[in-house]
Amino acid sequence: MSRDIGAACISDHDRSGRMLATAALVGLGVFVLAGVAVQFLRADLDWLHAPMSFYLLGPYGVWLQIAYFALAGTLVLLGTGYYRALSLQARSGAPLLLFAVAAVALCVTAIADSNLPRREPTLQGWMHGVAAQTAFLCVTTAMLLQSWRLRGDARWRRRFALAFALAAIAFIAVWVLAFWRDAPRGLAQKTVVALIVGWLALATVWLRRHGSATGCVSAGEGALLPPTRS
Repeated sequence: MSRDIGAACISDHDRSGRMLATAALVGLGVFVLAGVAVQFLRADLDWLHAPMSFYLLGPYGVWLQIAYFALAGTLVLLGTGYYRALSLQARSGAPLLLFAVAAVALCVTAIADSNLPRREPTLQGWMHGVAAQTAFLCVTTAMLLQSWRLRGDARWRRRFALAFALAAIAFIAVWVLAFWRDAPRGLAQKTVVALIVGWLALATVWLRRHGSATGCVSAGEGALLPPTRS
């Protein structure tokens, strides 16, 4: 009887994991489509030098704001999905917390207008800058930690090397972006965004394919049931 209950519970986790991953993938797709579209629609901006912040202002800015909120949702969904998917030994709340902080910072970035060249700096512009840097640092740190936690779960261990390598590259790229002031700002920032989006897309696809938890607590017994193996 307990094995039947366990199988049913694992099946529920399978479905919920896939649902979280599918929703995250939709949010990521919205961000990518809007982010690429505004590069072509805003002919007044030089994509090599204009950071994403400039595309939030003026024509089509609302589209990109919506895309930022969609990406924020993706971060929370992905963090929740991996927290549920990993075994108890490998599970950690730190990546989920960092993804959530990055999501909030991303929303602030979307609604707070950035400072513009040759104009007086504003408090709102300062908030935008701090929020943007917070989002970059928190999401890449979350990526590193989440990748590292994969080592502790036999079902996910083979994903560790690629996930951690991509996360490390994105993390380093964020610091290069912060200190290499002579680089074309638009190109450098969009390269970092592309690295982050690439990791998120890969992690989301993995979660959608293998998003089941390794065990669950039976409401009737209150004990951890034996894990299933794929």
